[in-house]
Amino acid sequence: MLKKTWQKLLFGGFILLLIGAGIYWYIATDTFSDTKGRKAEYSVKADDFLKEFQADNKNANLKYTEKIVEVSGTVSATEAADSSINIKIADTTTGSYVIFAFQDKDMAEAKTIKQGDLVSIKGSCSGGVYSNILETWAITFKRSTLSNKP
Repeated sequence: MLKKTWQKLLFGGFILLLIGAGIYWYIATDTFSDTKGRKAEYSVKADDFLKEFQADNKNANLKYTEKIVEVSGTVSATEAADSSINIKIADTTTGSYVIFAFQDKDMAEAKTIKQGDLVSIKGSCSGGVYSNILETWAITFKRSTLSNKP
């Protein structure tokens, strides 16, 4: 009787281990569709976008986080990182900014962008946060791609 209970527990544990391994494999190998081929759910101007987060951060995060958003504005800075290039569009009056991370496949395109360029960038919004120390808003994007460059 005790042996059968142990066998059932061992079998149940093995099944749970297989399910856990399957879930881990699914998450670890999950890929995203190319942002360039996806339609933006929202198209906004950078200044209006920043103002929306400043007015109601909670609802703006609920509305935009993990959505494909196209943002238009004037580039205030470009920052090269190890494996990506970050393009920043800032509000010169408040210091708040929207920052876009371009990955390897879009690196050549991102390198053509210079400070002062008027651009439209599409990416997956990661959300916005307020820095009490800097007293600025930062809205971050991942998997960004250049939508157009007039």
